[in-house]
Amino acid sequence: MGILIDAGTRILIQGITGREASMVTRHMLDYGTPVAAGVTPGKGGTEVHGVPVYDTVRQACREHEINAALIYVPPAFVYDAVLEAVANGINLIVIITENIPQHDVMKLLAATKKAGARVIGPNTTGIINPRARMKMGAIGGDNVERCFVPGCVGVISRSGGMTAETAHMVKRAGLGVSTAIAIGGDPMIGSPPRELLELFEQDPETQAVVMFGEPGTTFEEDVAELLAAKGFTKPLIAYIAGRFTEDMPEGTVFGHAGAIIEGGKGKPSTKMRLLREAGAYVAERYDDIVDYLKQLDLPQN
Repeated sequence: MGILIDAGTRILIQGITGREASMVTRHMLDYGTPVAAGVTPGKGGTEVHGVPVYDTVRQACREHEINAALIYVPPAFVYDAVLEAVANGINLIVIITENIPQHDVMKLLAATKKAGARVIGPNTTGIINPRARMKMGAIGGDNVERCFVPGCVGVISRSGGMTAETAHMVKRAGLGVSTAIAIGGDPMIGSPPRELLELFEQDPETQAVVMFGEPGTTFEEDVAELLAAKGFTKPLIAYIAGRFTEDMPEGTVFGHAGAIIEGGKGKPSTKMRLLREAGAYVAERYDDIVDYLKQLDLPQN
């Protein structure tokens, strides 16, 4: 099964005719992921790698049963693209675009929450479910199996690149991935780790989760609260990058836009302590993830 996407996901790509979106469309199709349609205003009636292109989301939804949107439009147009997707009943929206105006992000997150739609991103490489051979976004690139093979371990990461590397750690342990999600590196995102762990808790295919965290935000502290409240009962292995940032001047931005330690909040050492106290396996070194996974005695591939 996995979470968020499966064989029943029917994907629309907004901004499909752009250079990056066109390349990602090709990679998704080569992996076996069906792409139902694309939208670029003024390009209706054309095709991208055999995928029909429409001028509006409404037209595409009229011709195809679509329930997921992958957004590759420029930052200034993301808010309108999200509203168009929501207005047409699309309930999963993956926003690849970065540098979206913060006020627009606030508005689009409020609009999707009101509509009951889930957002992954902004500033994400996407989602992948290897068993279903479904992926949304550039995640895995054109050589998916290098890192992502089917299995029982969920992966959550702020960093798109480290989503792949963490999945590779899972593979090194002789295991595979149920679903991997790059949640996005911006301060405001649609689906923080706590919400995704609640979904993984309900997924019978997922038997453990690995989480790659970073400095900044209270995402990991929120996860610790969830663990302490028994809201997630499966094994959680966590690695928090960037402990050296605690020696940097307060307010320094490290890596992603959300990686800011301020007023004592967001410190990697604090995140690690709280997660460990709540019952998570906390890796001191990145390679320790492999050792922890092997200790869990999970079904091998």
